[in-house]
Amino acid sequence: MSFEIQTYPDREMLIIDLANQLASDLTQALDHEERVAFAVPGGTTPGPIFDDLCAADLPWDRVDVLLTDERWVPGDSERSNTRLLRQRLLVNRAEAARLLPLYTPAHEPEEVLAELESNIAPALPLGVVLLGMGADLHTASIFPGADRLDEALDPKAPILLPMRAPGAPEPRITLTARVLNGALRKHVVIFGQEKRDALEAGRKLPHAEAPVLSVLDGATIHWAE
Repeated sequence: MSFEIQTYPDREMLIIDLANQLASDLTQALDHEERVAFAVPGGTTPGPIFDDLCAADLPWDRVDVLLTDERWVPGDSERSNTRLLRQRLLVNRAEAARLLPLYTPAHEPEEVLAELESNIAPALPLGVVLLGMGADLHTASIFPGADRLDEALDPKAPILLPMRAPGAPEPRITLTARVLNGALRKHVVIFGQEKRDALEAGRKLPHAEAPVLSVLDGATIHWAE
């Protein structure tokens, strides 16, 4: 497993540089493909990156945007990653992009899994993926101790899996490691010394204890304190 770590003097520089790199990756992919799938995380970390990226001058109408994972909550919930996308990425020039949802109204994700997968499958493989990482070394909603962790890490995994994990107040739905690893370009953004230390300490752990390791081969990690 090999990956590159880019260290930045501060978060502002990281945000500017990473937004530019993502825009460049998307533009290069669109030079060779009619459409490109771009998978991004939710949470608080990517918001400022989205604020810069949404103004990038590229043919967004040929970009399919999807989340790497979603909490199983309505789209207007404050805990919805889709809500974040609509507010901070799918605006400005990027408003022209097509959203591939990871949520549709249903009591449990299993009820609509096939429907969600059928919308995503034609857009694969991913062209560009941006990932985050938790201090527990999870990425997307592939958590240590999750109920379907082994399936999510399996090289023959489906596109999506429902996931339930200790400490997660609602079910999640996530792209599997197989799909994330299919991306032509992979970027991981990490803020803070705690997460950097966790990554260094976890590099020799089995993937079940450090799921992020399963998607780092060939990735660029962007870190700032």
